[in-house]
Amino acid sequence: MQLNKVEIQKLEHKKRLNIINSITGIKPANLIGTKSNADEPNVAIFSSVVHLGSNPALIGFIMRPTGEVPRHTYENIKENGFYTINHVPSVIVNRAHYTSAKVNRSVSEFDRCGLTEEYIGNFHAPFVKECHIKMGMKLIDEIPIKINGTIMMVGEIQELILPDRAVDEKGYIDLSLFNSSGIGGLNTYYSVAPIASFPYARPEEIPDFSK
Repeated sequence: MQLNKVEIQKLEHKKRLNIINSITGIKPANLIGTKSNADEPNVAIFSSVVHLGSNPALIGFIMRPTGEVPRHTYENIKENGFYTINHVPSVIVNRAHYTSAKVNRSVSEFDRCGLTEEYIGNFHAPFVKECHIKMGMKLIDEIPIKINGTIMMVGEIQELILPDRAVDEKGYIDLSLFNSSGIGGLNTYYSVAPIASFPYARPEEIPDFSK
């Protein structure tokens, strides 16, 4: 298959959506937990979480357009500035997936999808108890992407919670130990397994791949 811009635009809507969502490969599966100032919890799955920097520790994710469709995650974050990001382990992908359903604000996705709110310390937003690797976040910036109405939400890590044995002496995290999962497209889930580990790439240390 080879498609140019015009041919992509002519594709049937759902087929185009699925192809473009899948073409970037496997993305991390994360549940983002929030709570309104009226104490209404919300949790929703996102596949757009990305590292932005380590000093300060910044993480971003993409929020879809906030027009006519209610975006409770966005509304809660704008109210108080706090949210959590929780890696989805493979054993709960079915429950995590259905948090994407557009339920009424009065309905808790935690309850509806069989997930457990977890409050750690004085952090305002709920973590997901079933997840092993989680971050407490504070909104730092939001960057509008004008061409399609999405928003890059930029947060700084306030709390980092994960099992001690997940981190080696150099600080690398083995995601496979806790069955972290990934998403291909909109609704296909993959397990995560290490393939190889390499040193920092320096020009003088590039192997001779011509042999």
